[in-house]
Amino acid sequence: MSKIDSSVSGPAQPVGSRGQIVAWAFWDWGSAAFNTVVVTFIFSRYLTTSNVAGDMSEAQASARLSIAVAIAGILIALFAPVAGQRADALGKRRQSVAIWTAAVVACSAGLFFVKPDPSYFLLGIVLYAAGLVFFEFSEVSYNAMLRQISTPQTVGRVSGLGWSMGYFGGIVLLLIAYVGFIAGEDNAPTAGLFGISTDESLNIRLIAVFAAVWFAVFALPVLFKVPEKPADPGAGRQSLVDSYKMLIGDIKRLWAQDRNTLYFLFASAVFRDGMSYIFTVAAILAVSLFDIPTGDVLIFGIAANVISAIGALAAGRLDDSLGPKKVIIYSLLGILVSGCILLALSGPTAFWVFGLILCLFVGPAQSASRTFMARLITTGNEGKMFGLYATTGRAVAFLAPALYALGAGVTDNERVGGYGIMLVIAAGLLMLLRVRSPQPALTH
Repeated sequence: MSKIDSSVSGPAQPVGSRGQIVAWAFWDWGSAAFNTVVVTFIFSRYLTTSNVAGDMSEAQASARLSIAVAIAGILIALFAPVAGQRADALGKRRQSVAIWTAAVVACSAGLFFVKPDPSYFLLGIVLYAAGLVFFEFSEVSYNAMLRQISTPQTVGRVSGLGWSMGYFGGIVLLLIAYVGFIAGEDNAPTAGLFGISTDESLNIRLIAVFAAVWFAVFALPVLFKVPEKPADPGAGRQSLVDSYKMLIGDIKRLWAQDRNTLYFLFASAVFRDGMSYIFTVAAILAVSLFDIPTGDVLIFGIAANVISAIGALAAGRLDDSLGPKKVIIYSLLGILVSGCILLALSGPTAFWVFGLILCLFVGPAQSASRTFMARLITTGNEGKMFGLYATTGRAVAFLAPALYALGAGVTDNERVGGYGIMLVIAAGLLMLLRVRSPQPALTH
């Protein structure tokens, strides 16, 4: 059983070619199809505010969606680290990315069959939650590749490029979705430049198919350009039970030898849960609390992705010069201030102004969190440690959904649920303050 070493010693880190870096970042570009269309701006709202929800109020429907997300988080916590560990040991990172990305694509395409009828609500939230599980599995091995194509001196910029590509991909995808599938008069028989029928929300359901194809196409470059990690000797003889035993041993050794890494894992888990759930409920809150018209939600999504991409690109360079911890702290403070002000106000203007300010800080926090983790890992342990990164993130993934569901469900007021999400982010920030930054040599 190999010893985990989360210090910076180990084999020299290879430098990825420009083509490999771009190919890797294109997966982030393609993943916008799931993160932006399914999770954030279109299908979360479709499932909770259309006829799919039936007689449930928007708050009740979003609370049920939150429960499905929490269940998905439990499954990720149980299986993600072992999936990453085995992909590393068997030399199958690319295969892991391919398999789980294909599963996400299938879930996205399956949403086409969720018609605006209450009998399809369960199918919709199951596909939504399953997509979250498979996406997290694919992202474990994808994130592990970051160390294959960057050095300690460039990891911030490379990670920031990936996040920004994801946001720019979301911009293009939302523009196509709005112009091609949605634009037009309400209650018109057809919508969008493509003139698709609105009967049984066909135009909305076809967006899910388009998003699935988008992700499938742009996930291909990383599978051909980024080299595979060699398999560890004797890895094929390990059973699934052996993998879990190794995982438990690794956690014990981290506790004994490198608690700082564990502290970061749990701190980042908490604030990442809050940040991710902001996007889960963003479109729902835009319509129900701030009276944003359906078409304008997508326009806001485009603007939000532009702002987030700019933030992620700028933060990539700050990450390499100042270190990821400072970037994360300032970004979380920005999210908390703008988010709390937003929740205290009403009306479209408030949502546009403070919603976009909030988005400016989300990209930097996400990107810097990934690079903080990458700076703590030695070569060869990437999949295992990013599996733990995913697991700790999902081990507490019930927090934001639970507090949101509690606030929104009990009071029938989604604004109260929103403050619950801010509370989770604040807790993560406080936990981060006690975490030591990676060694200074890595941040220059």
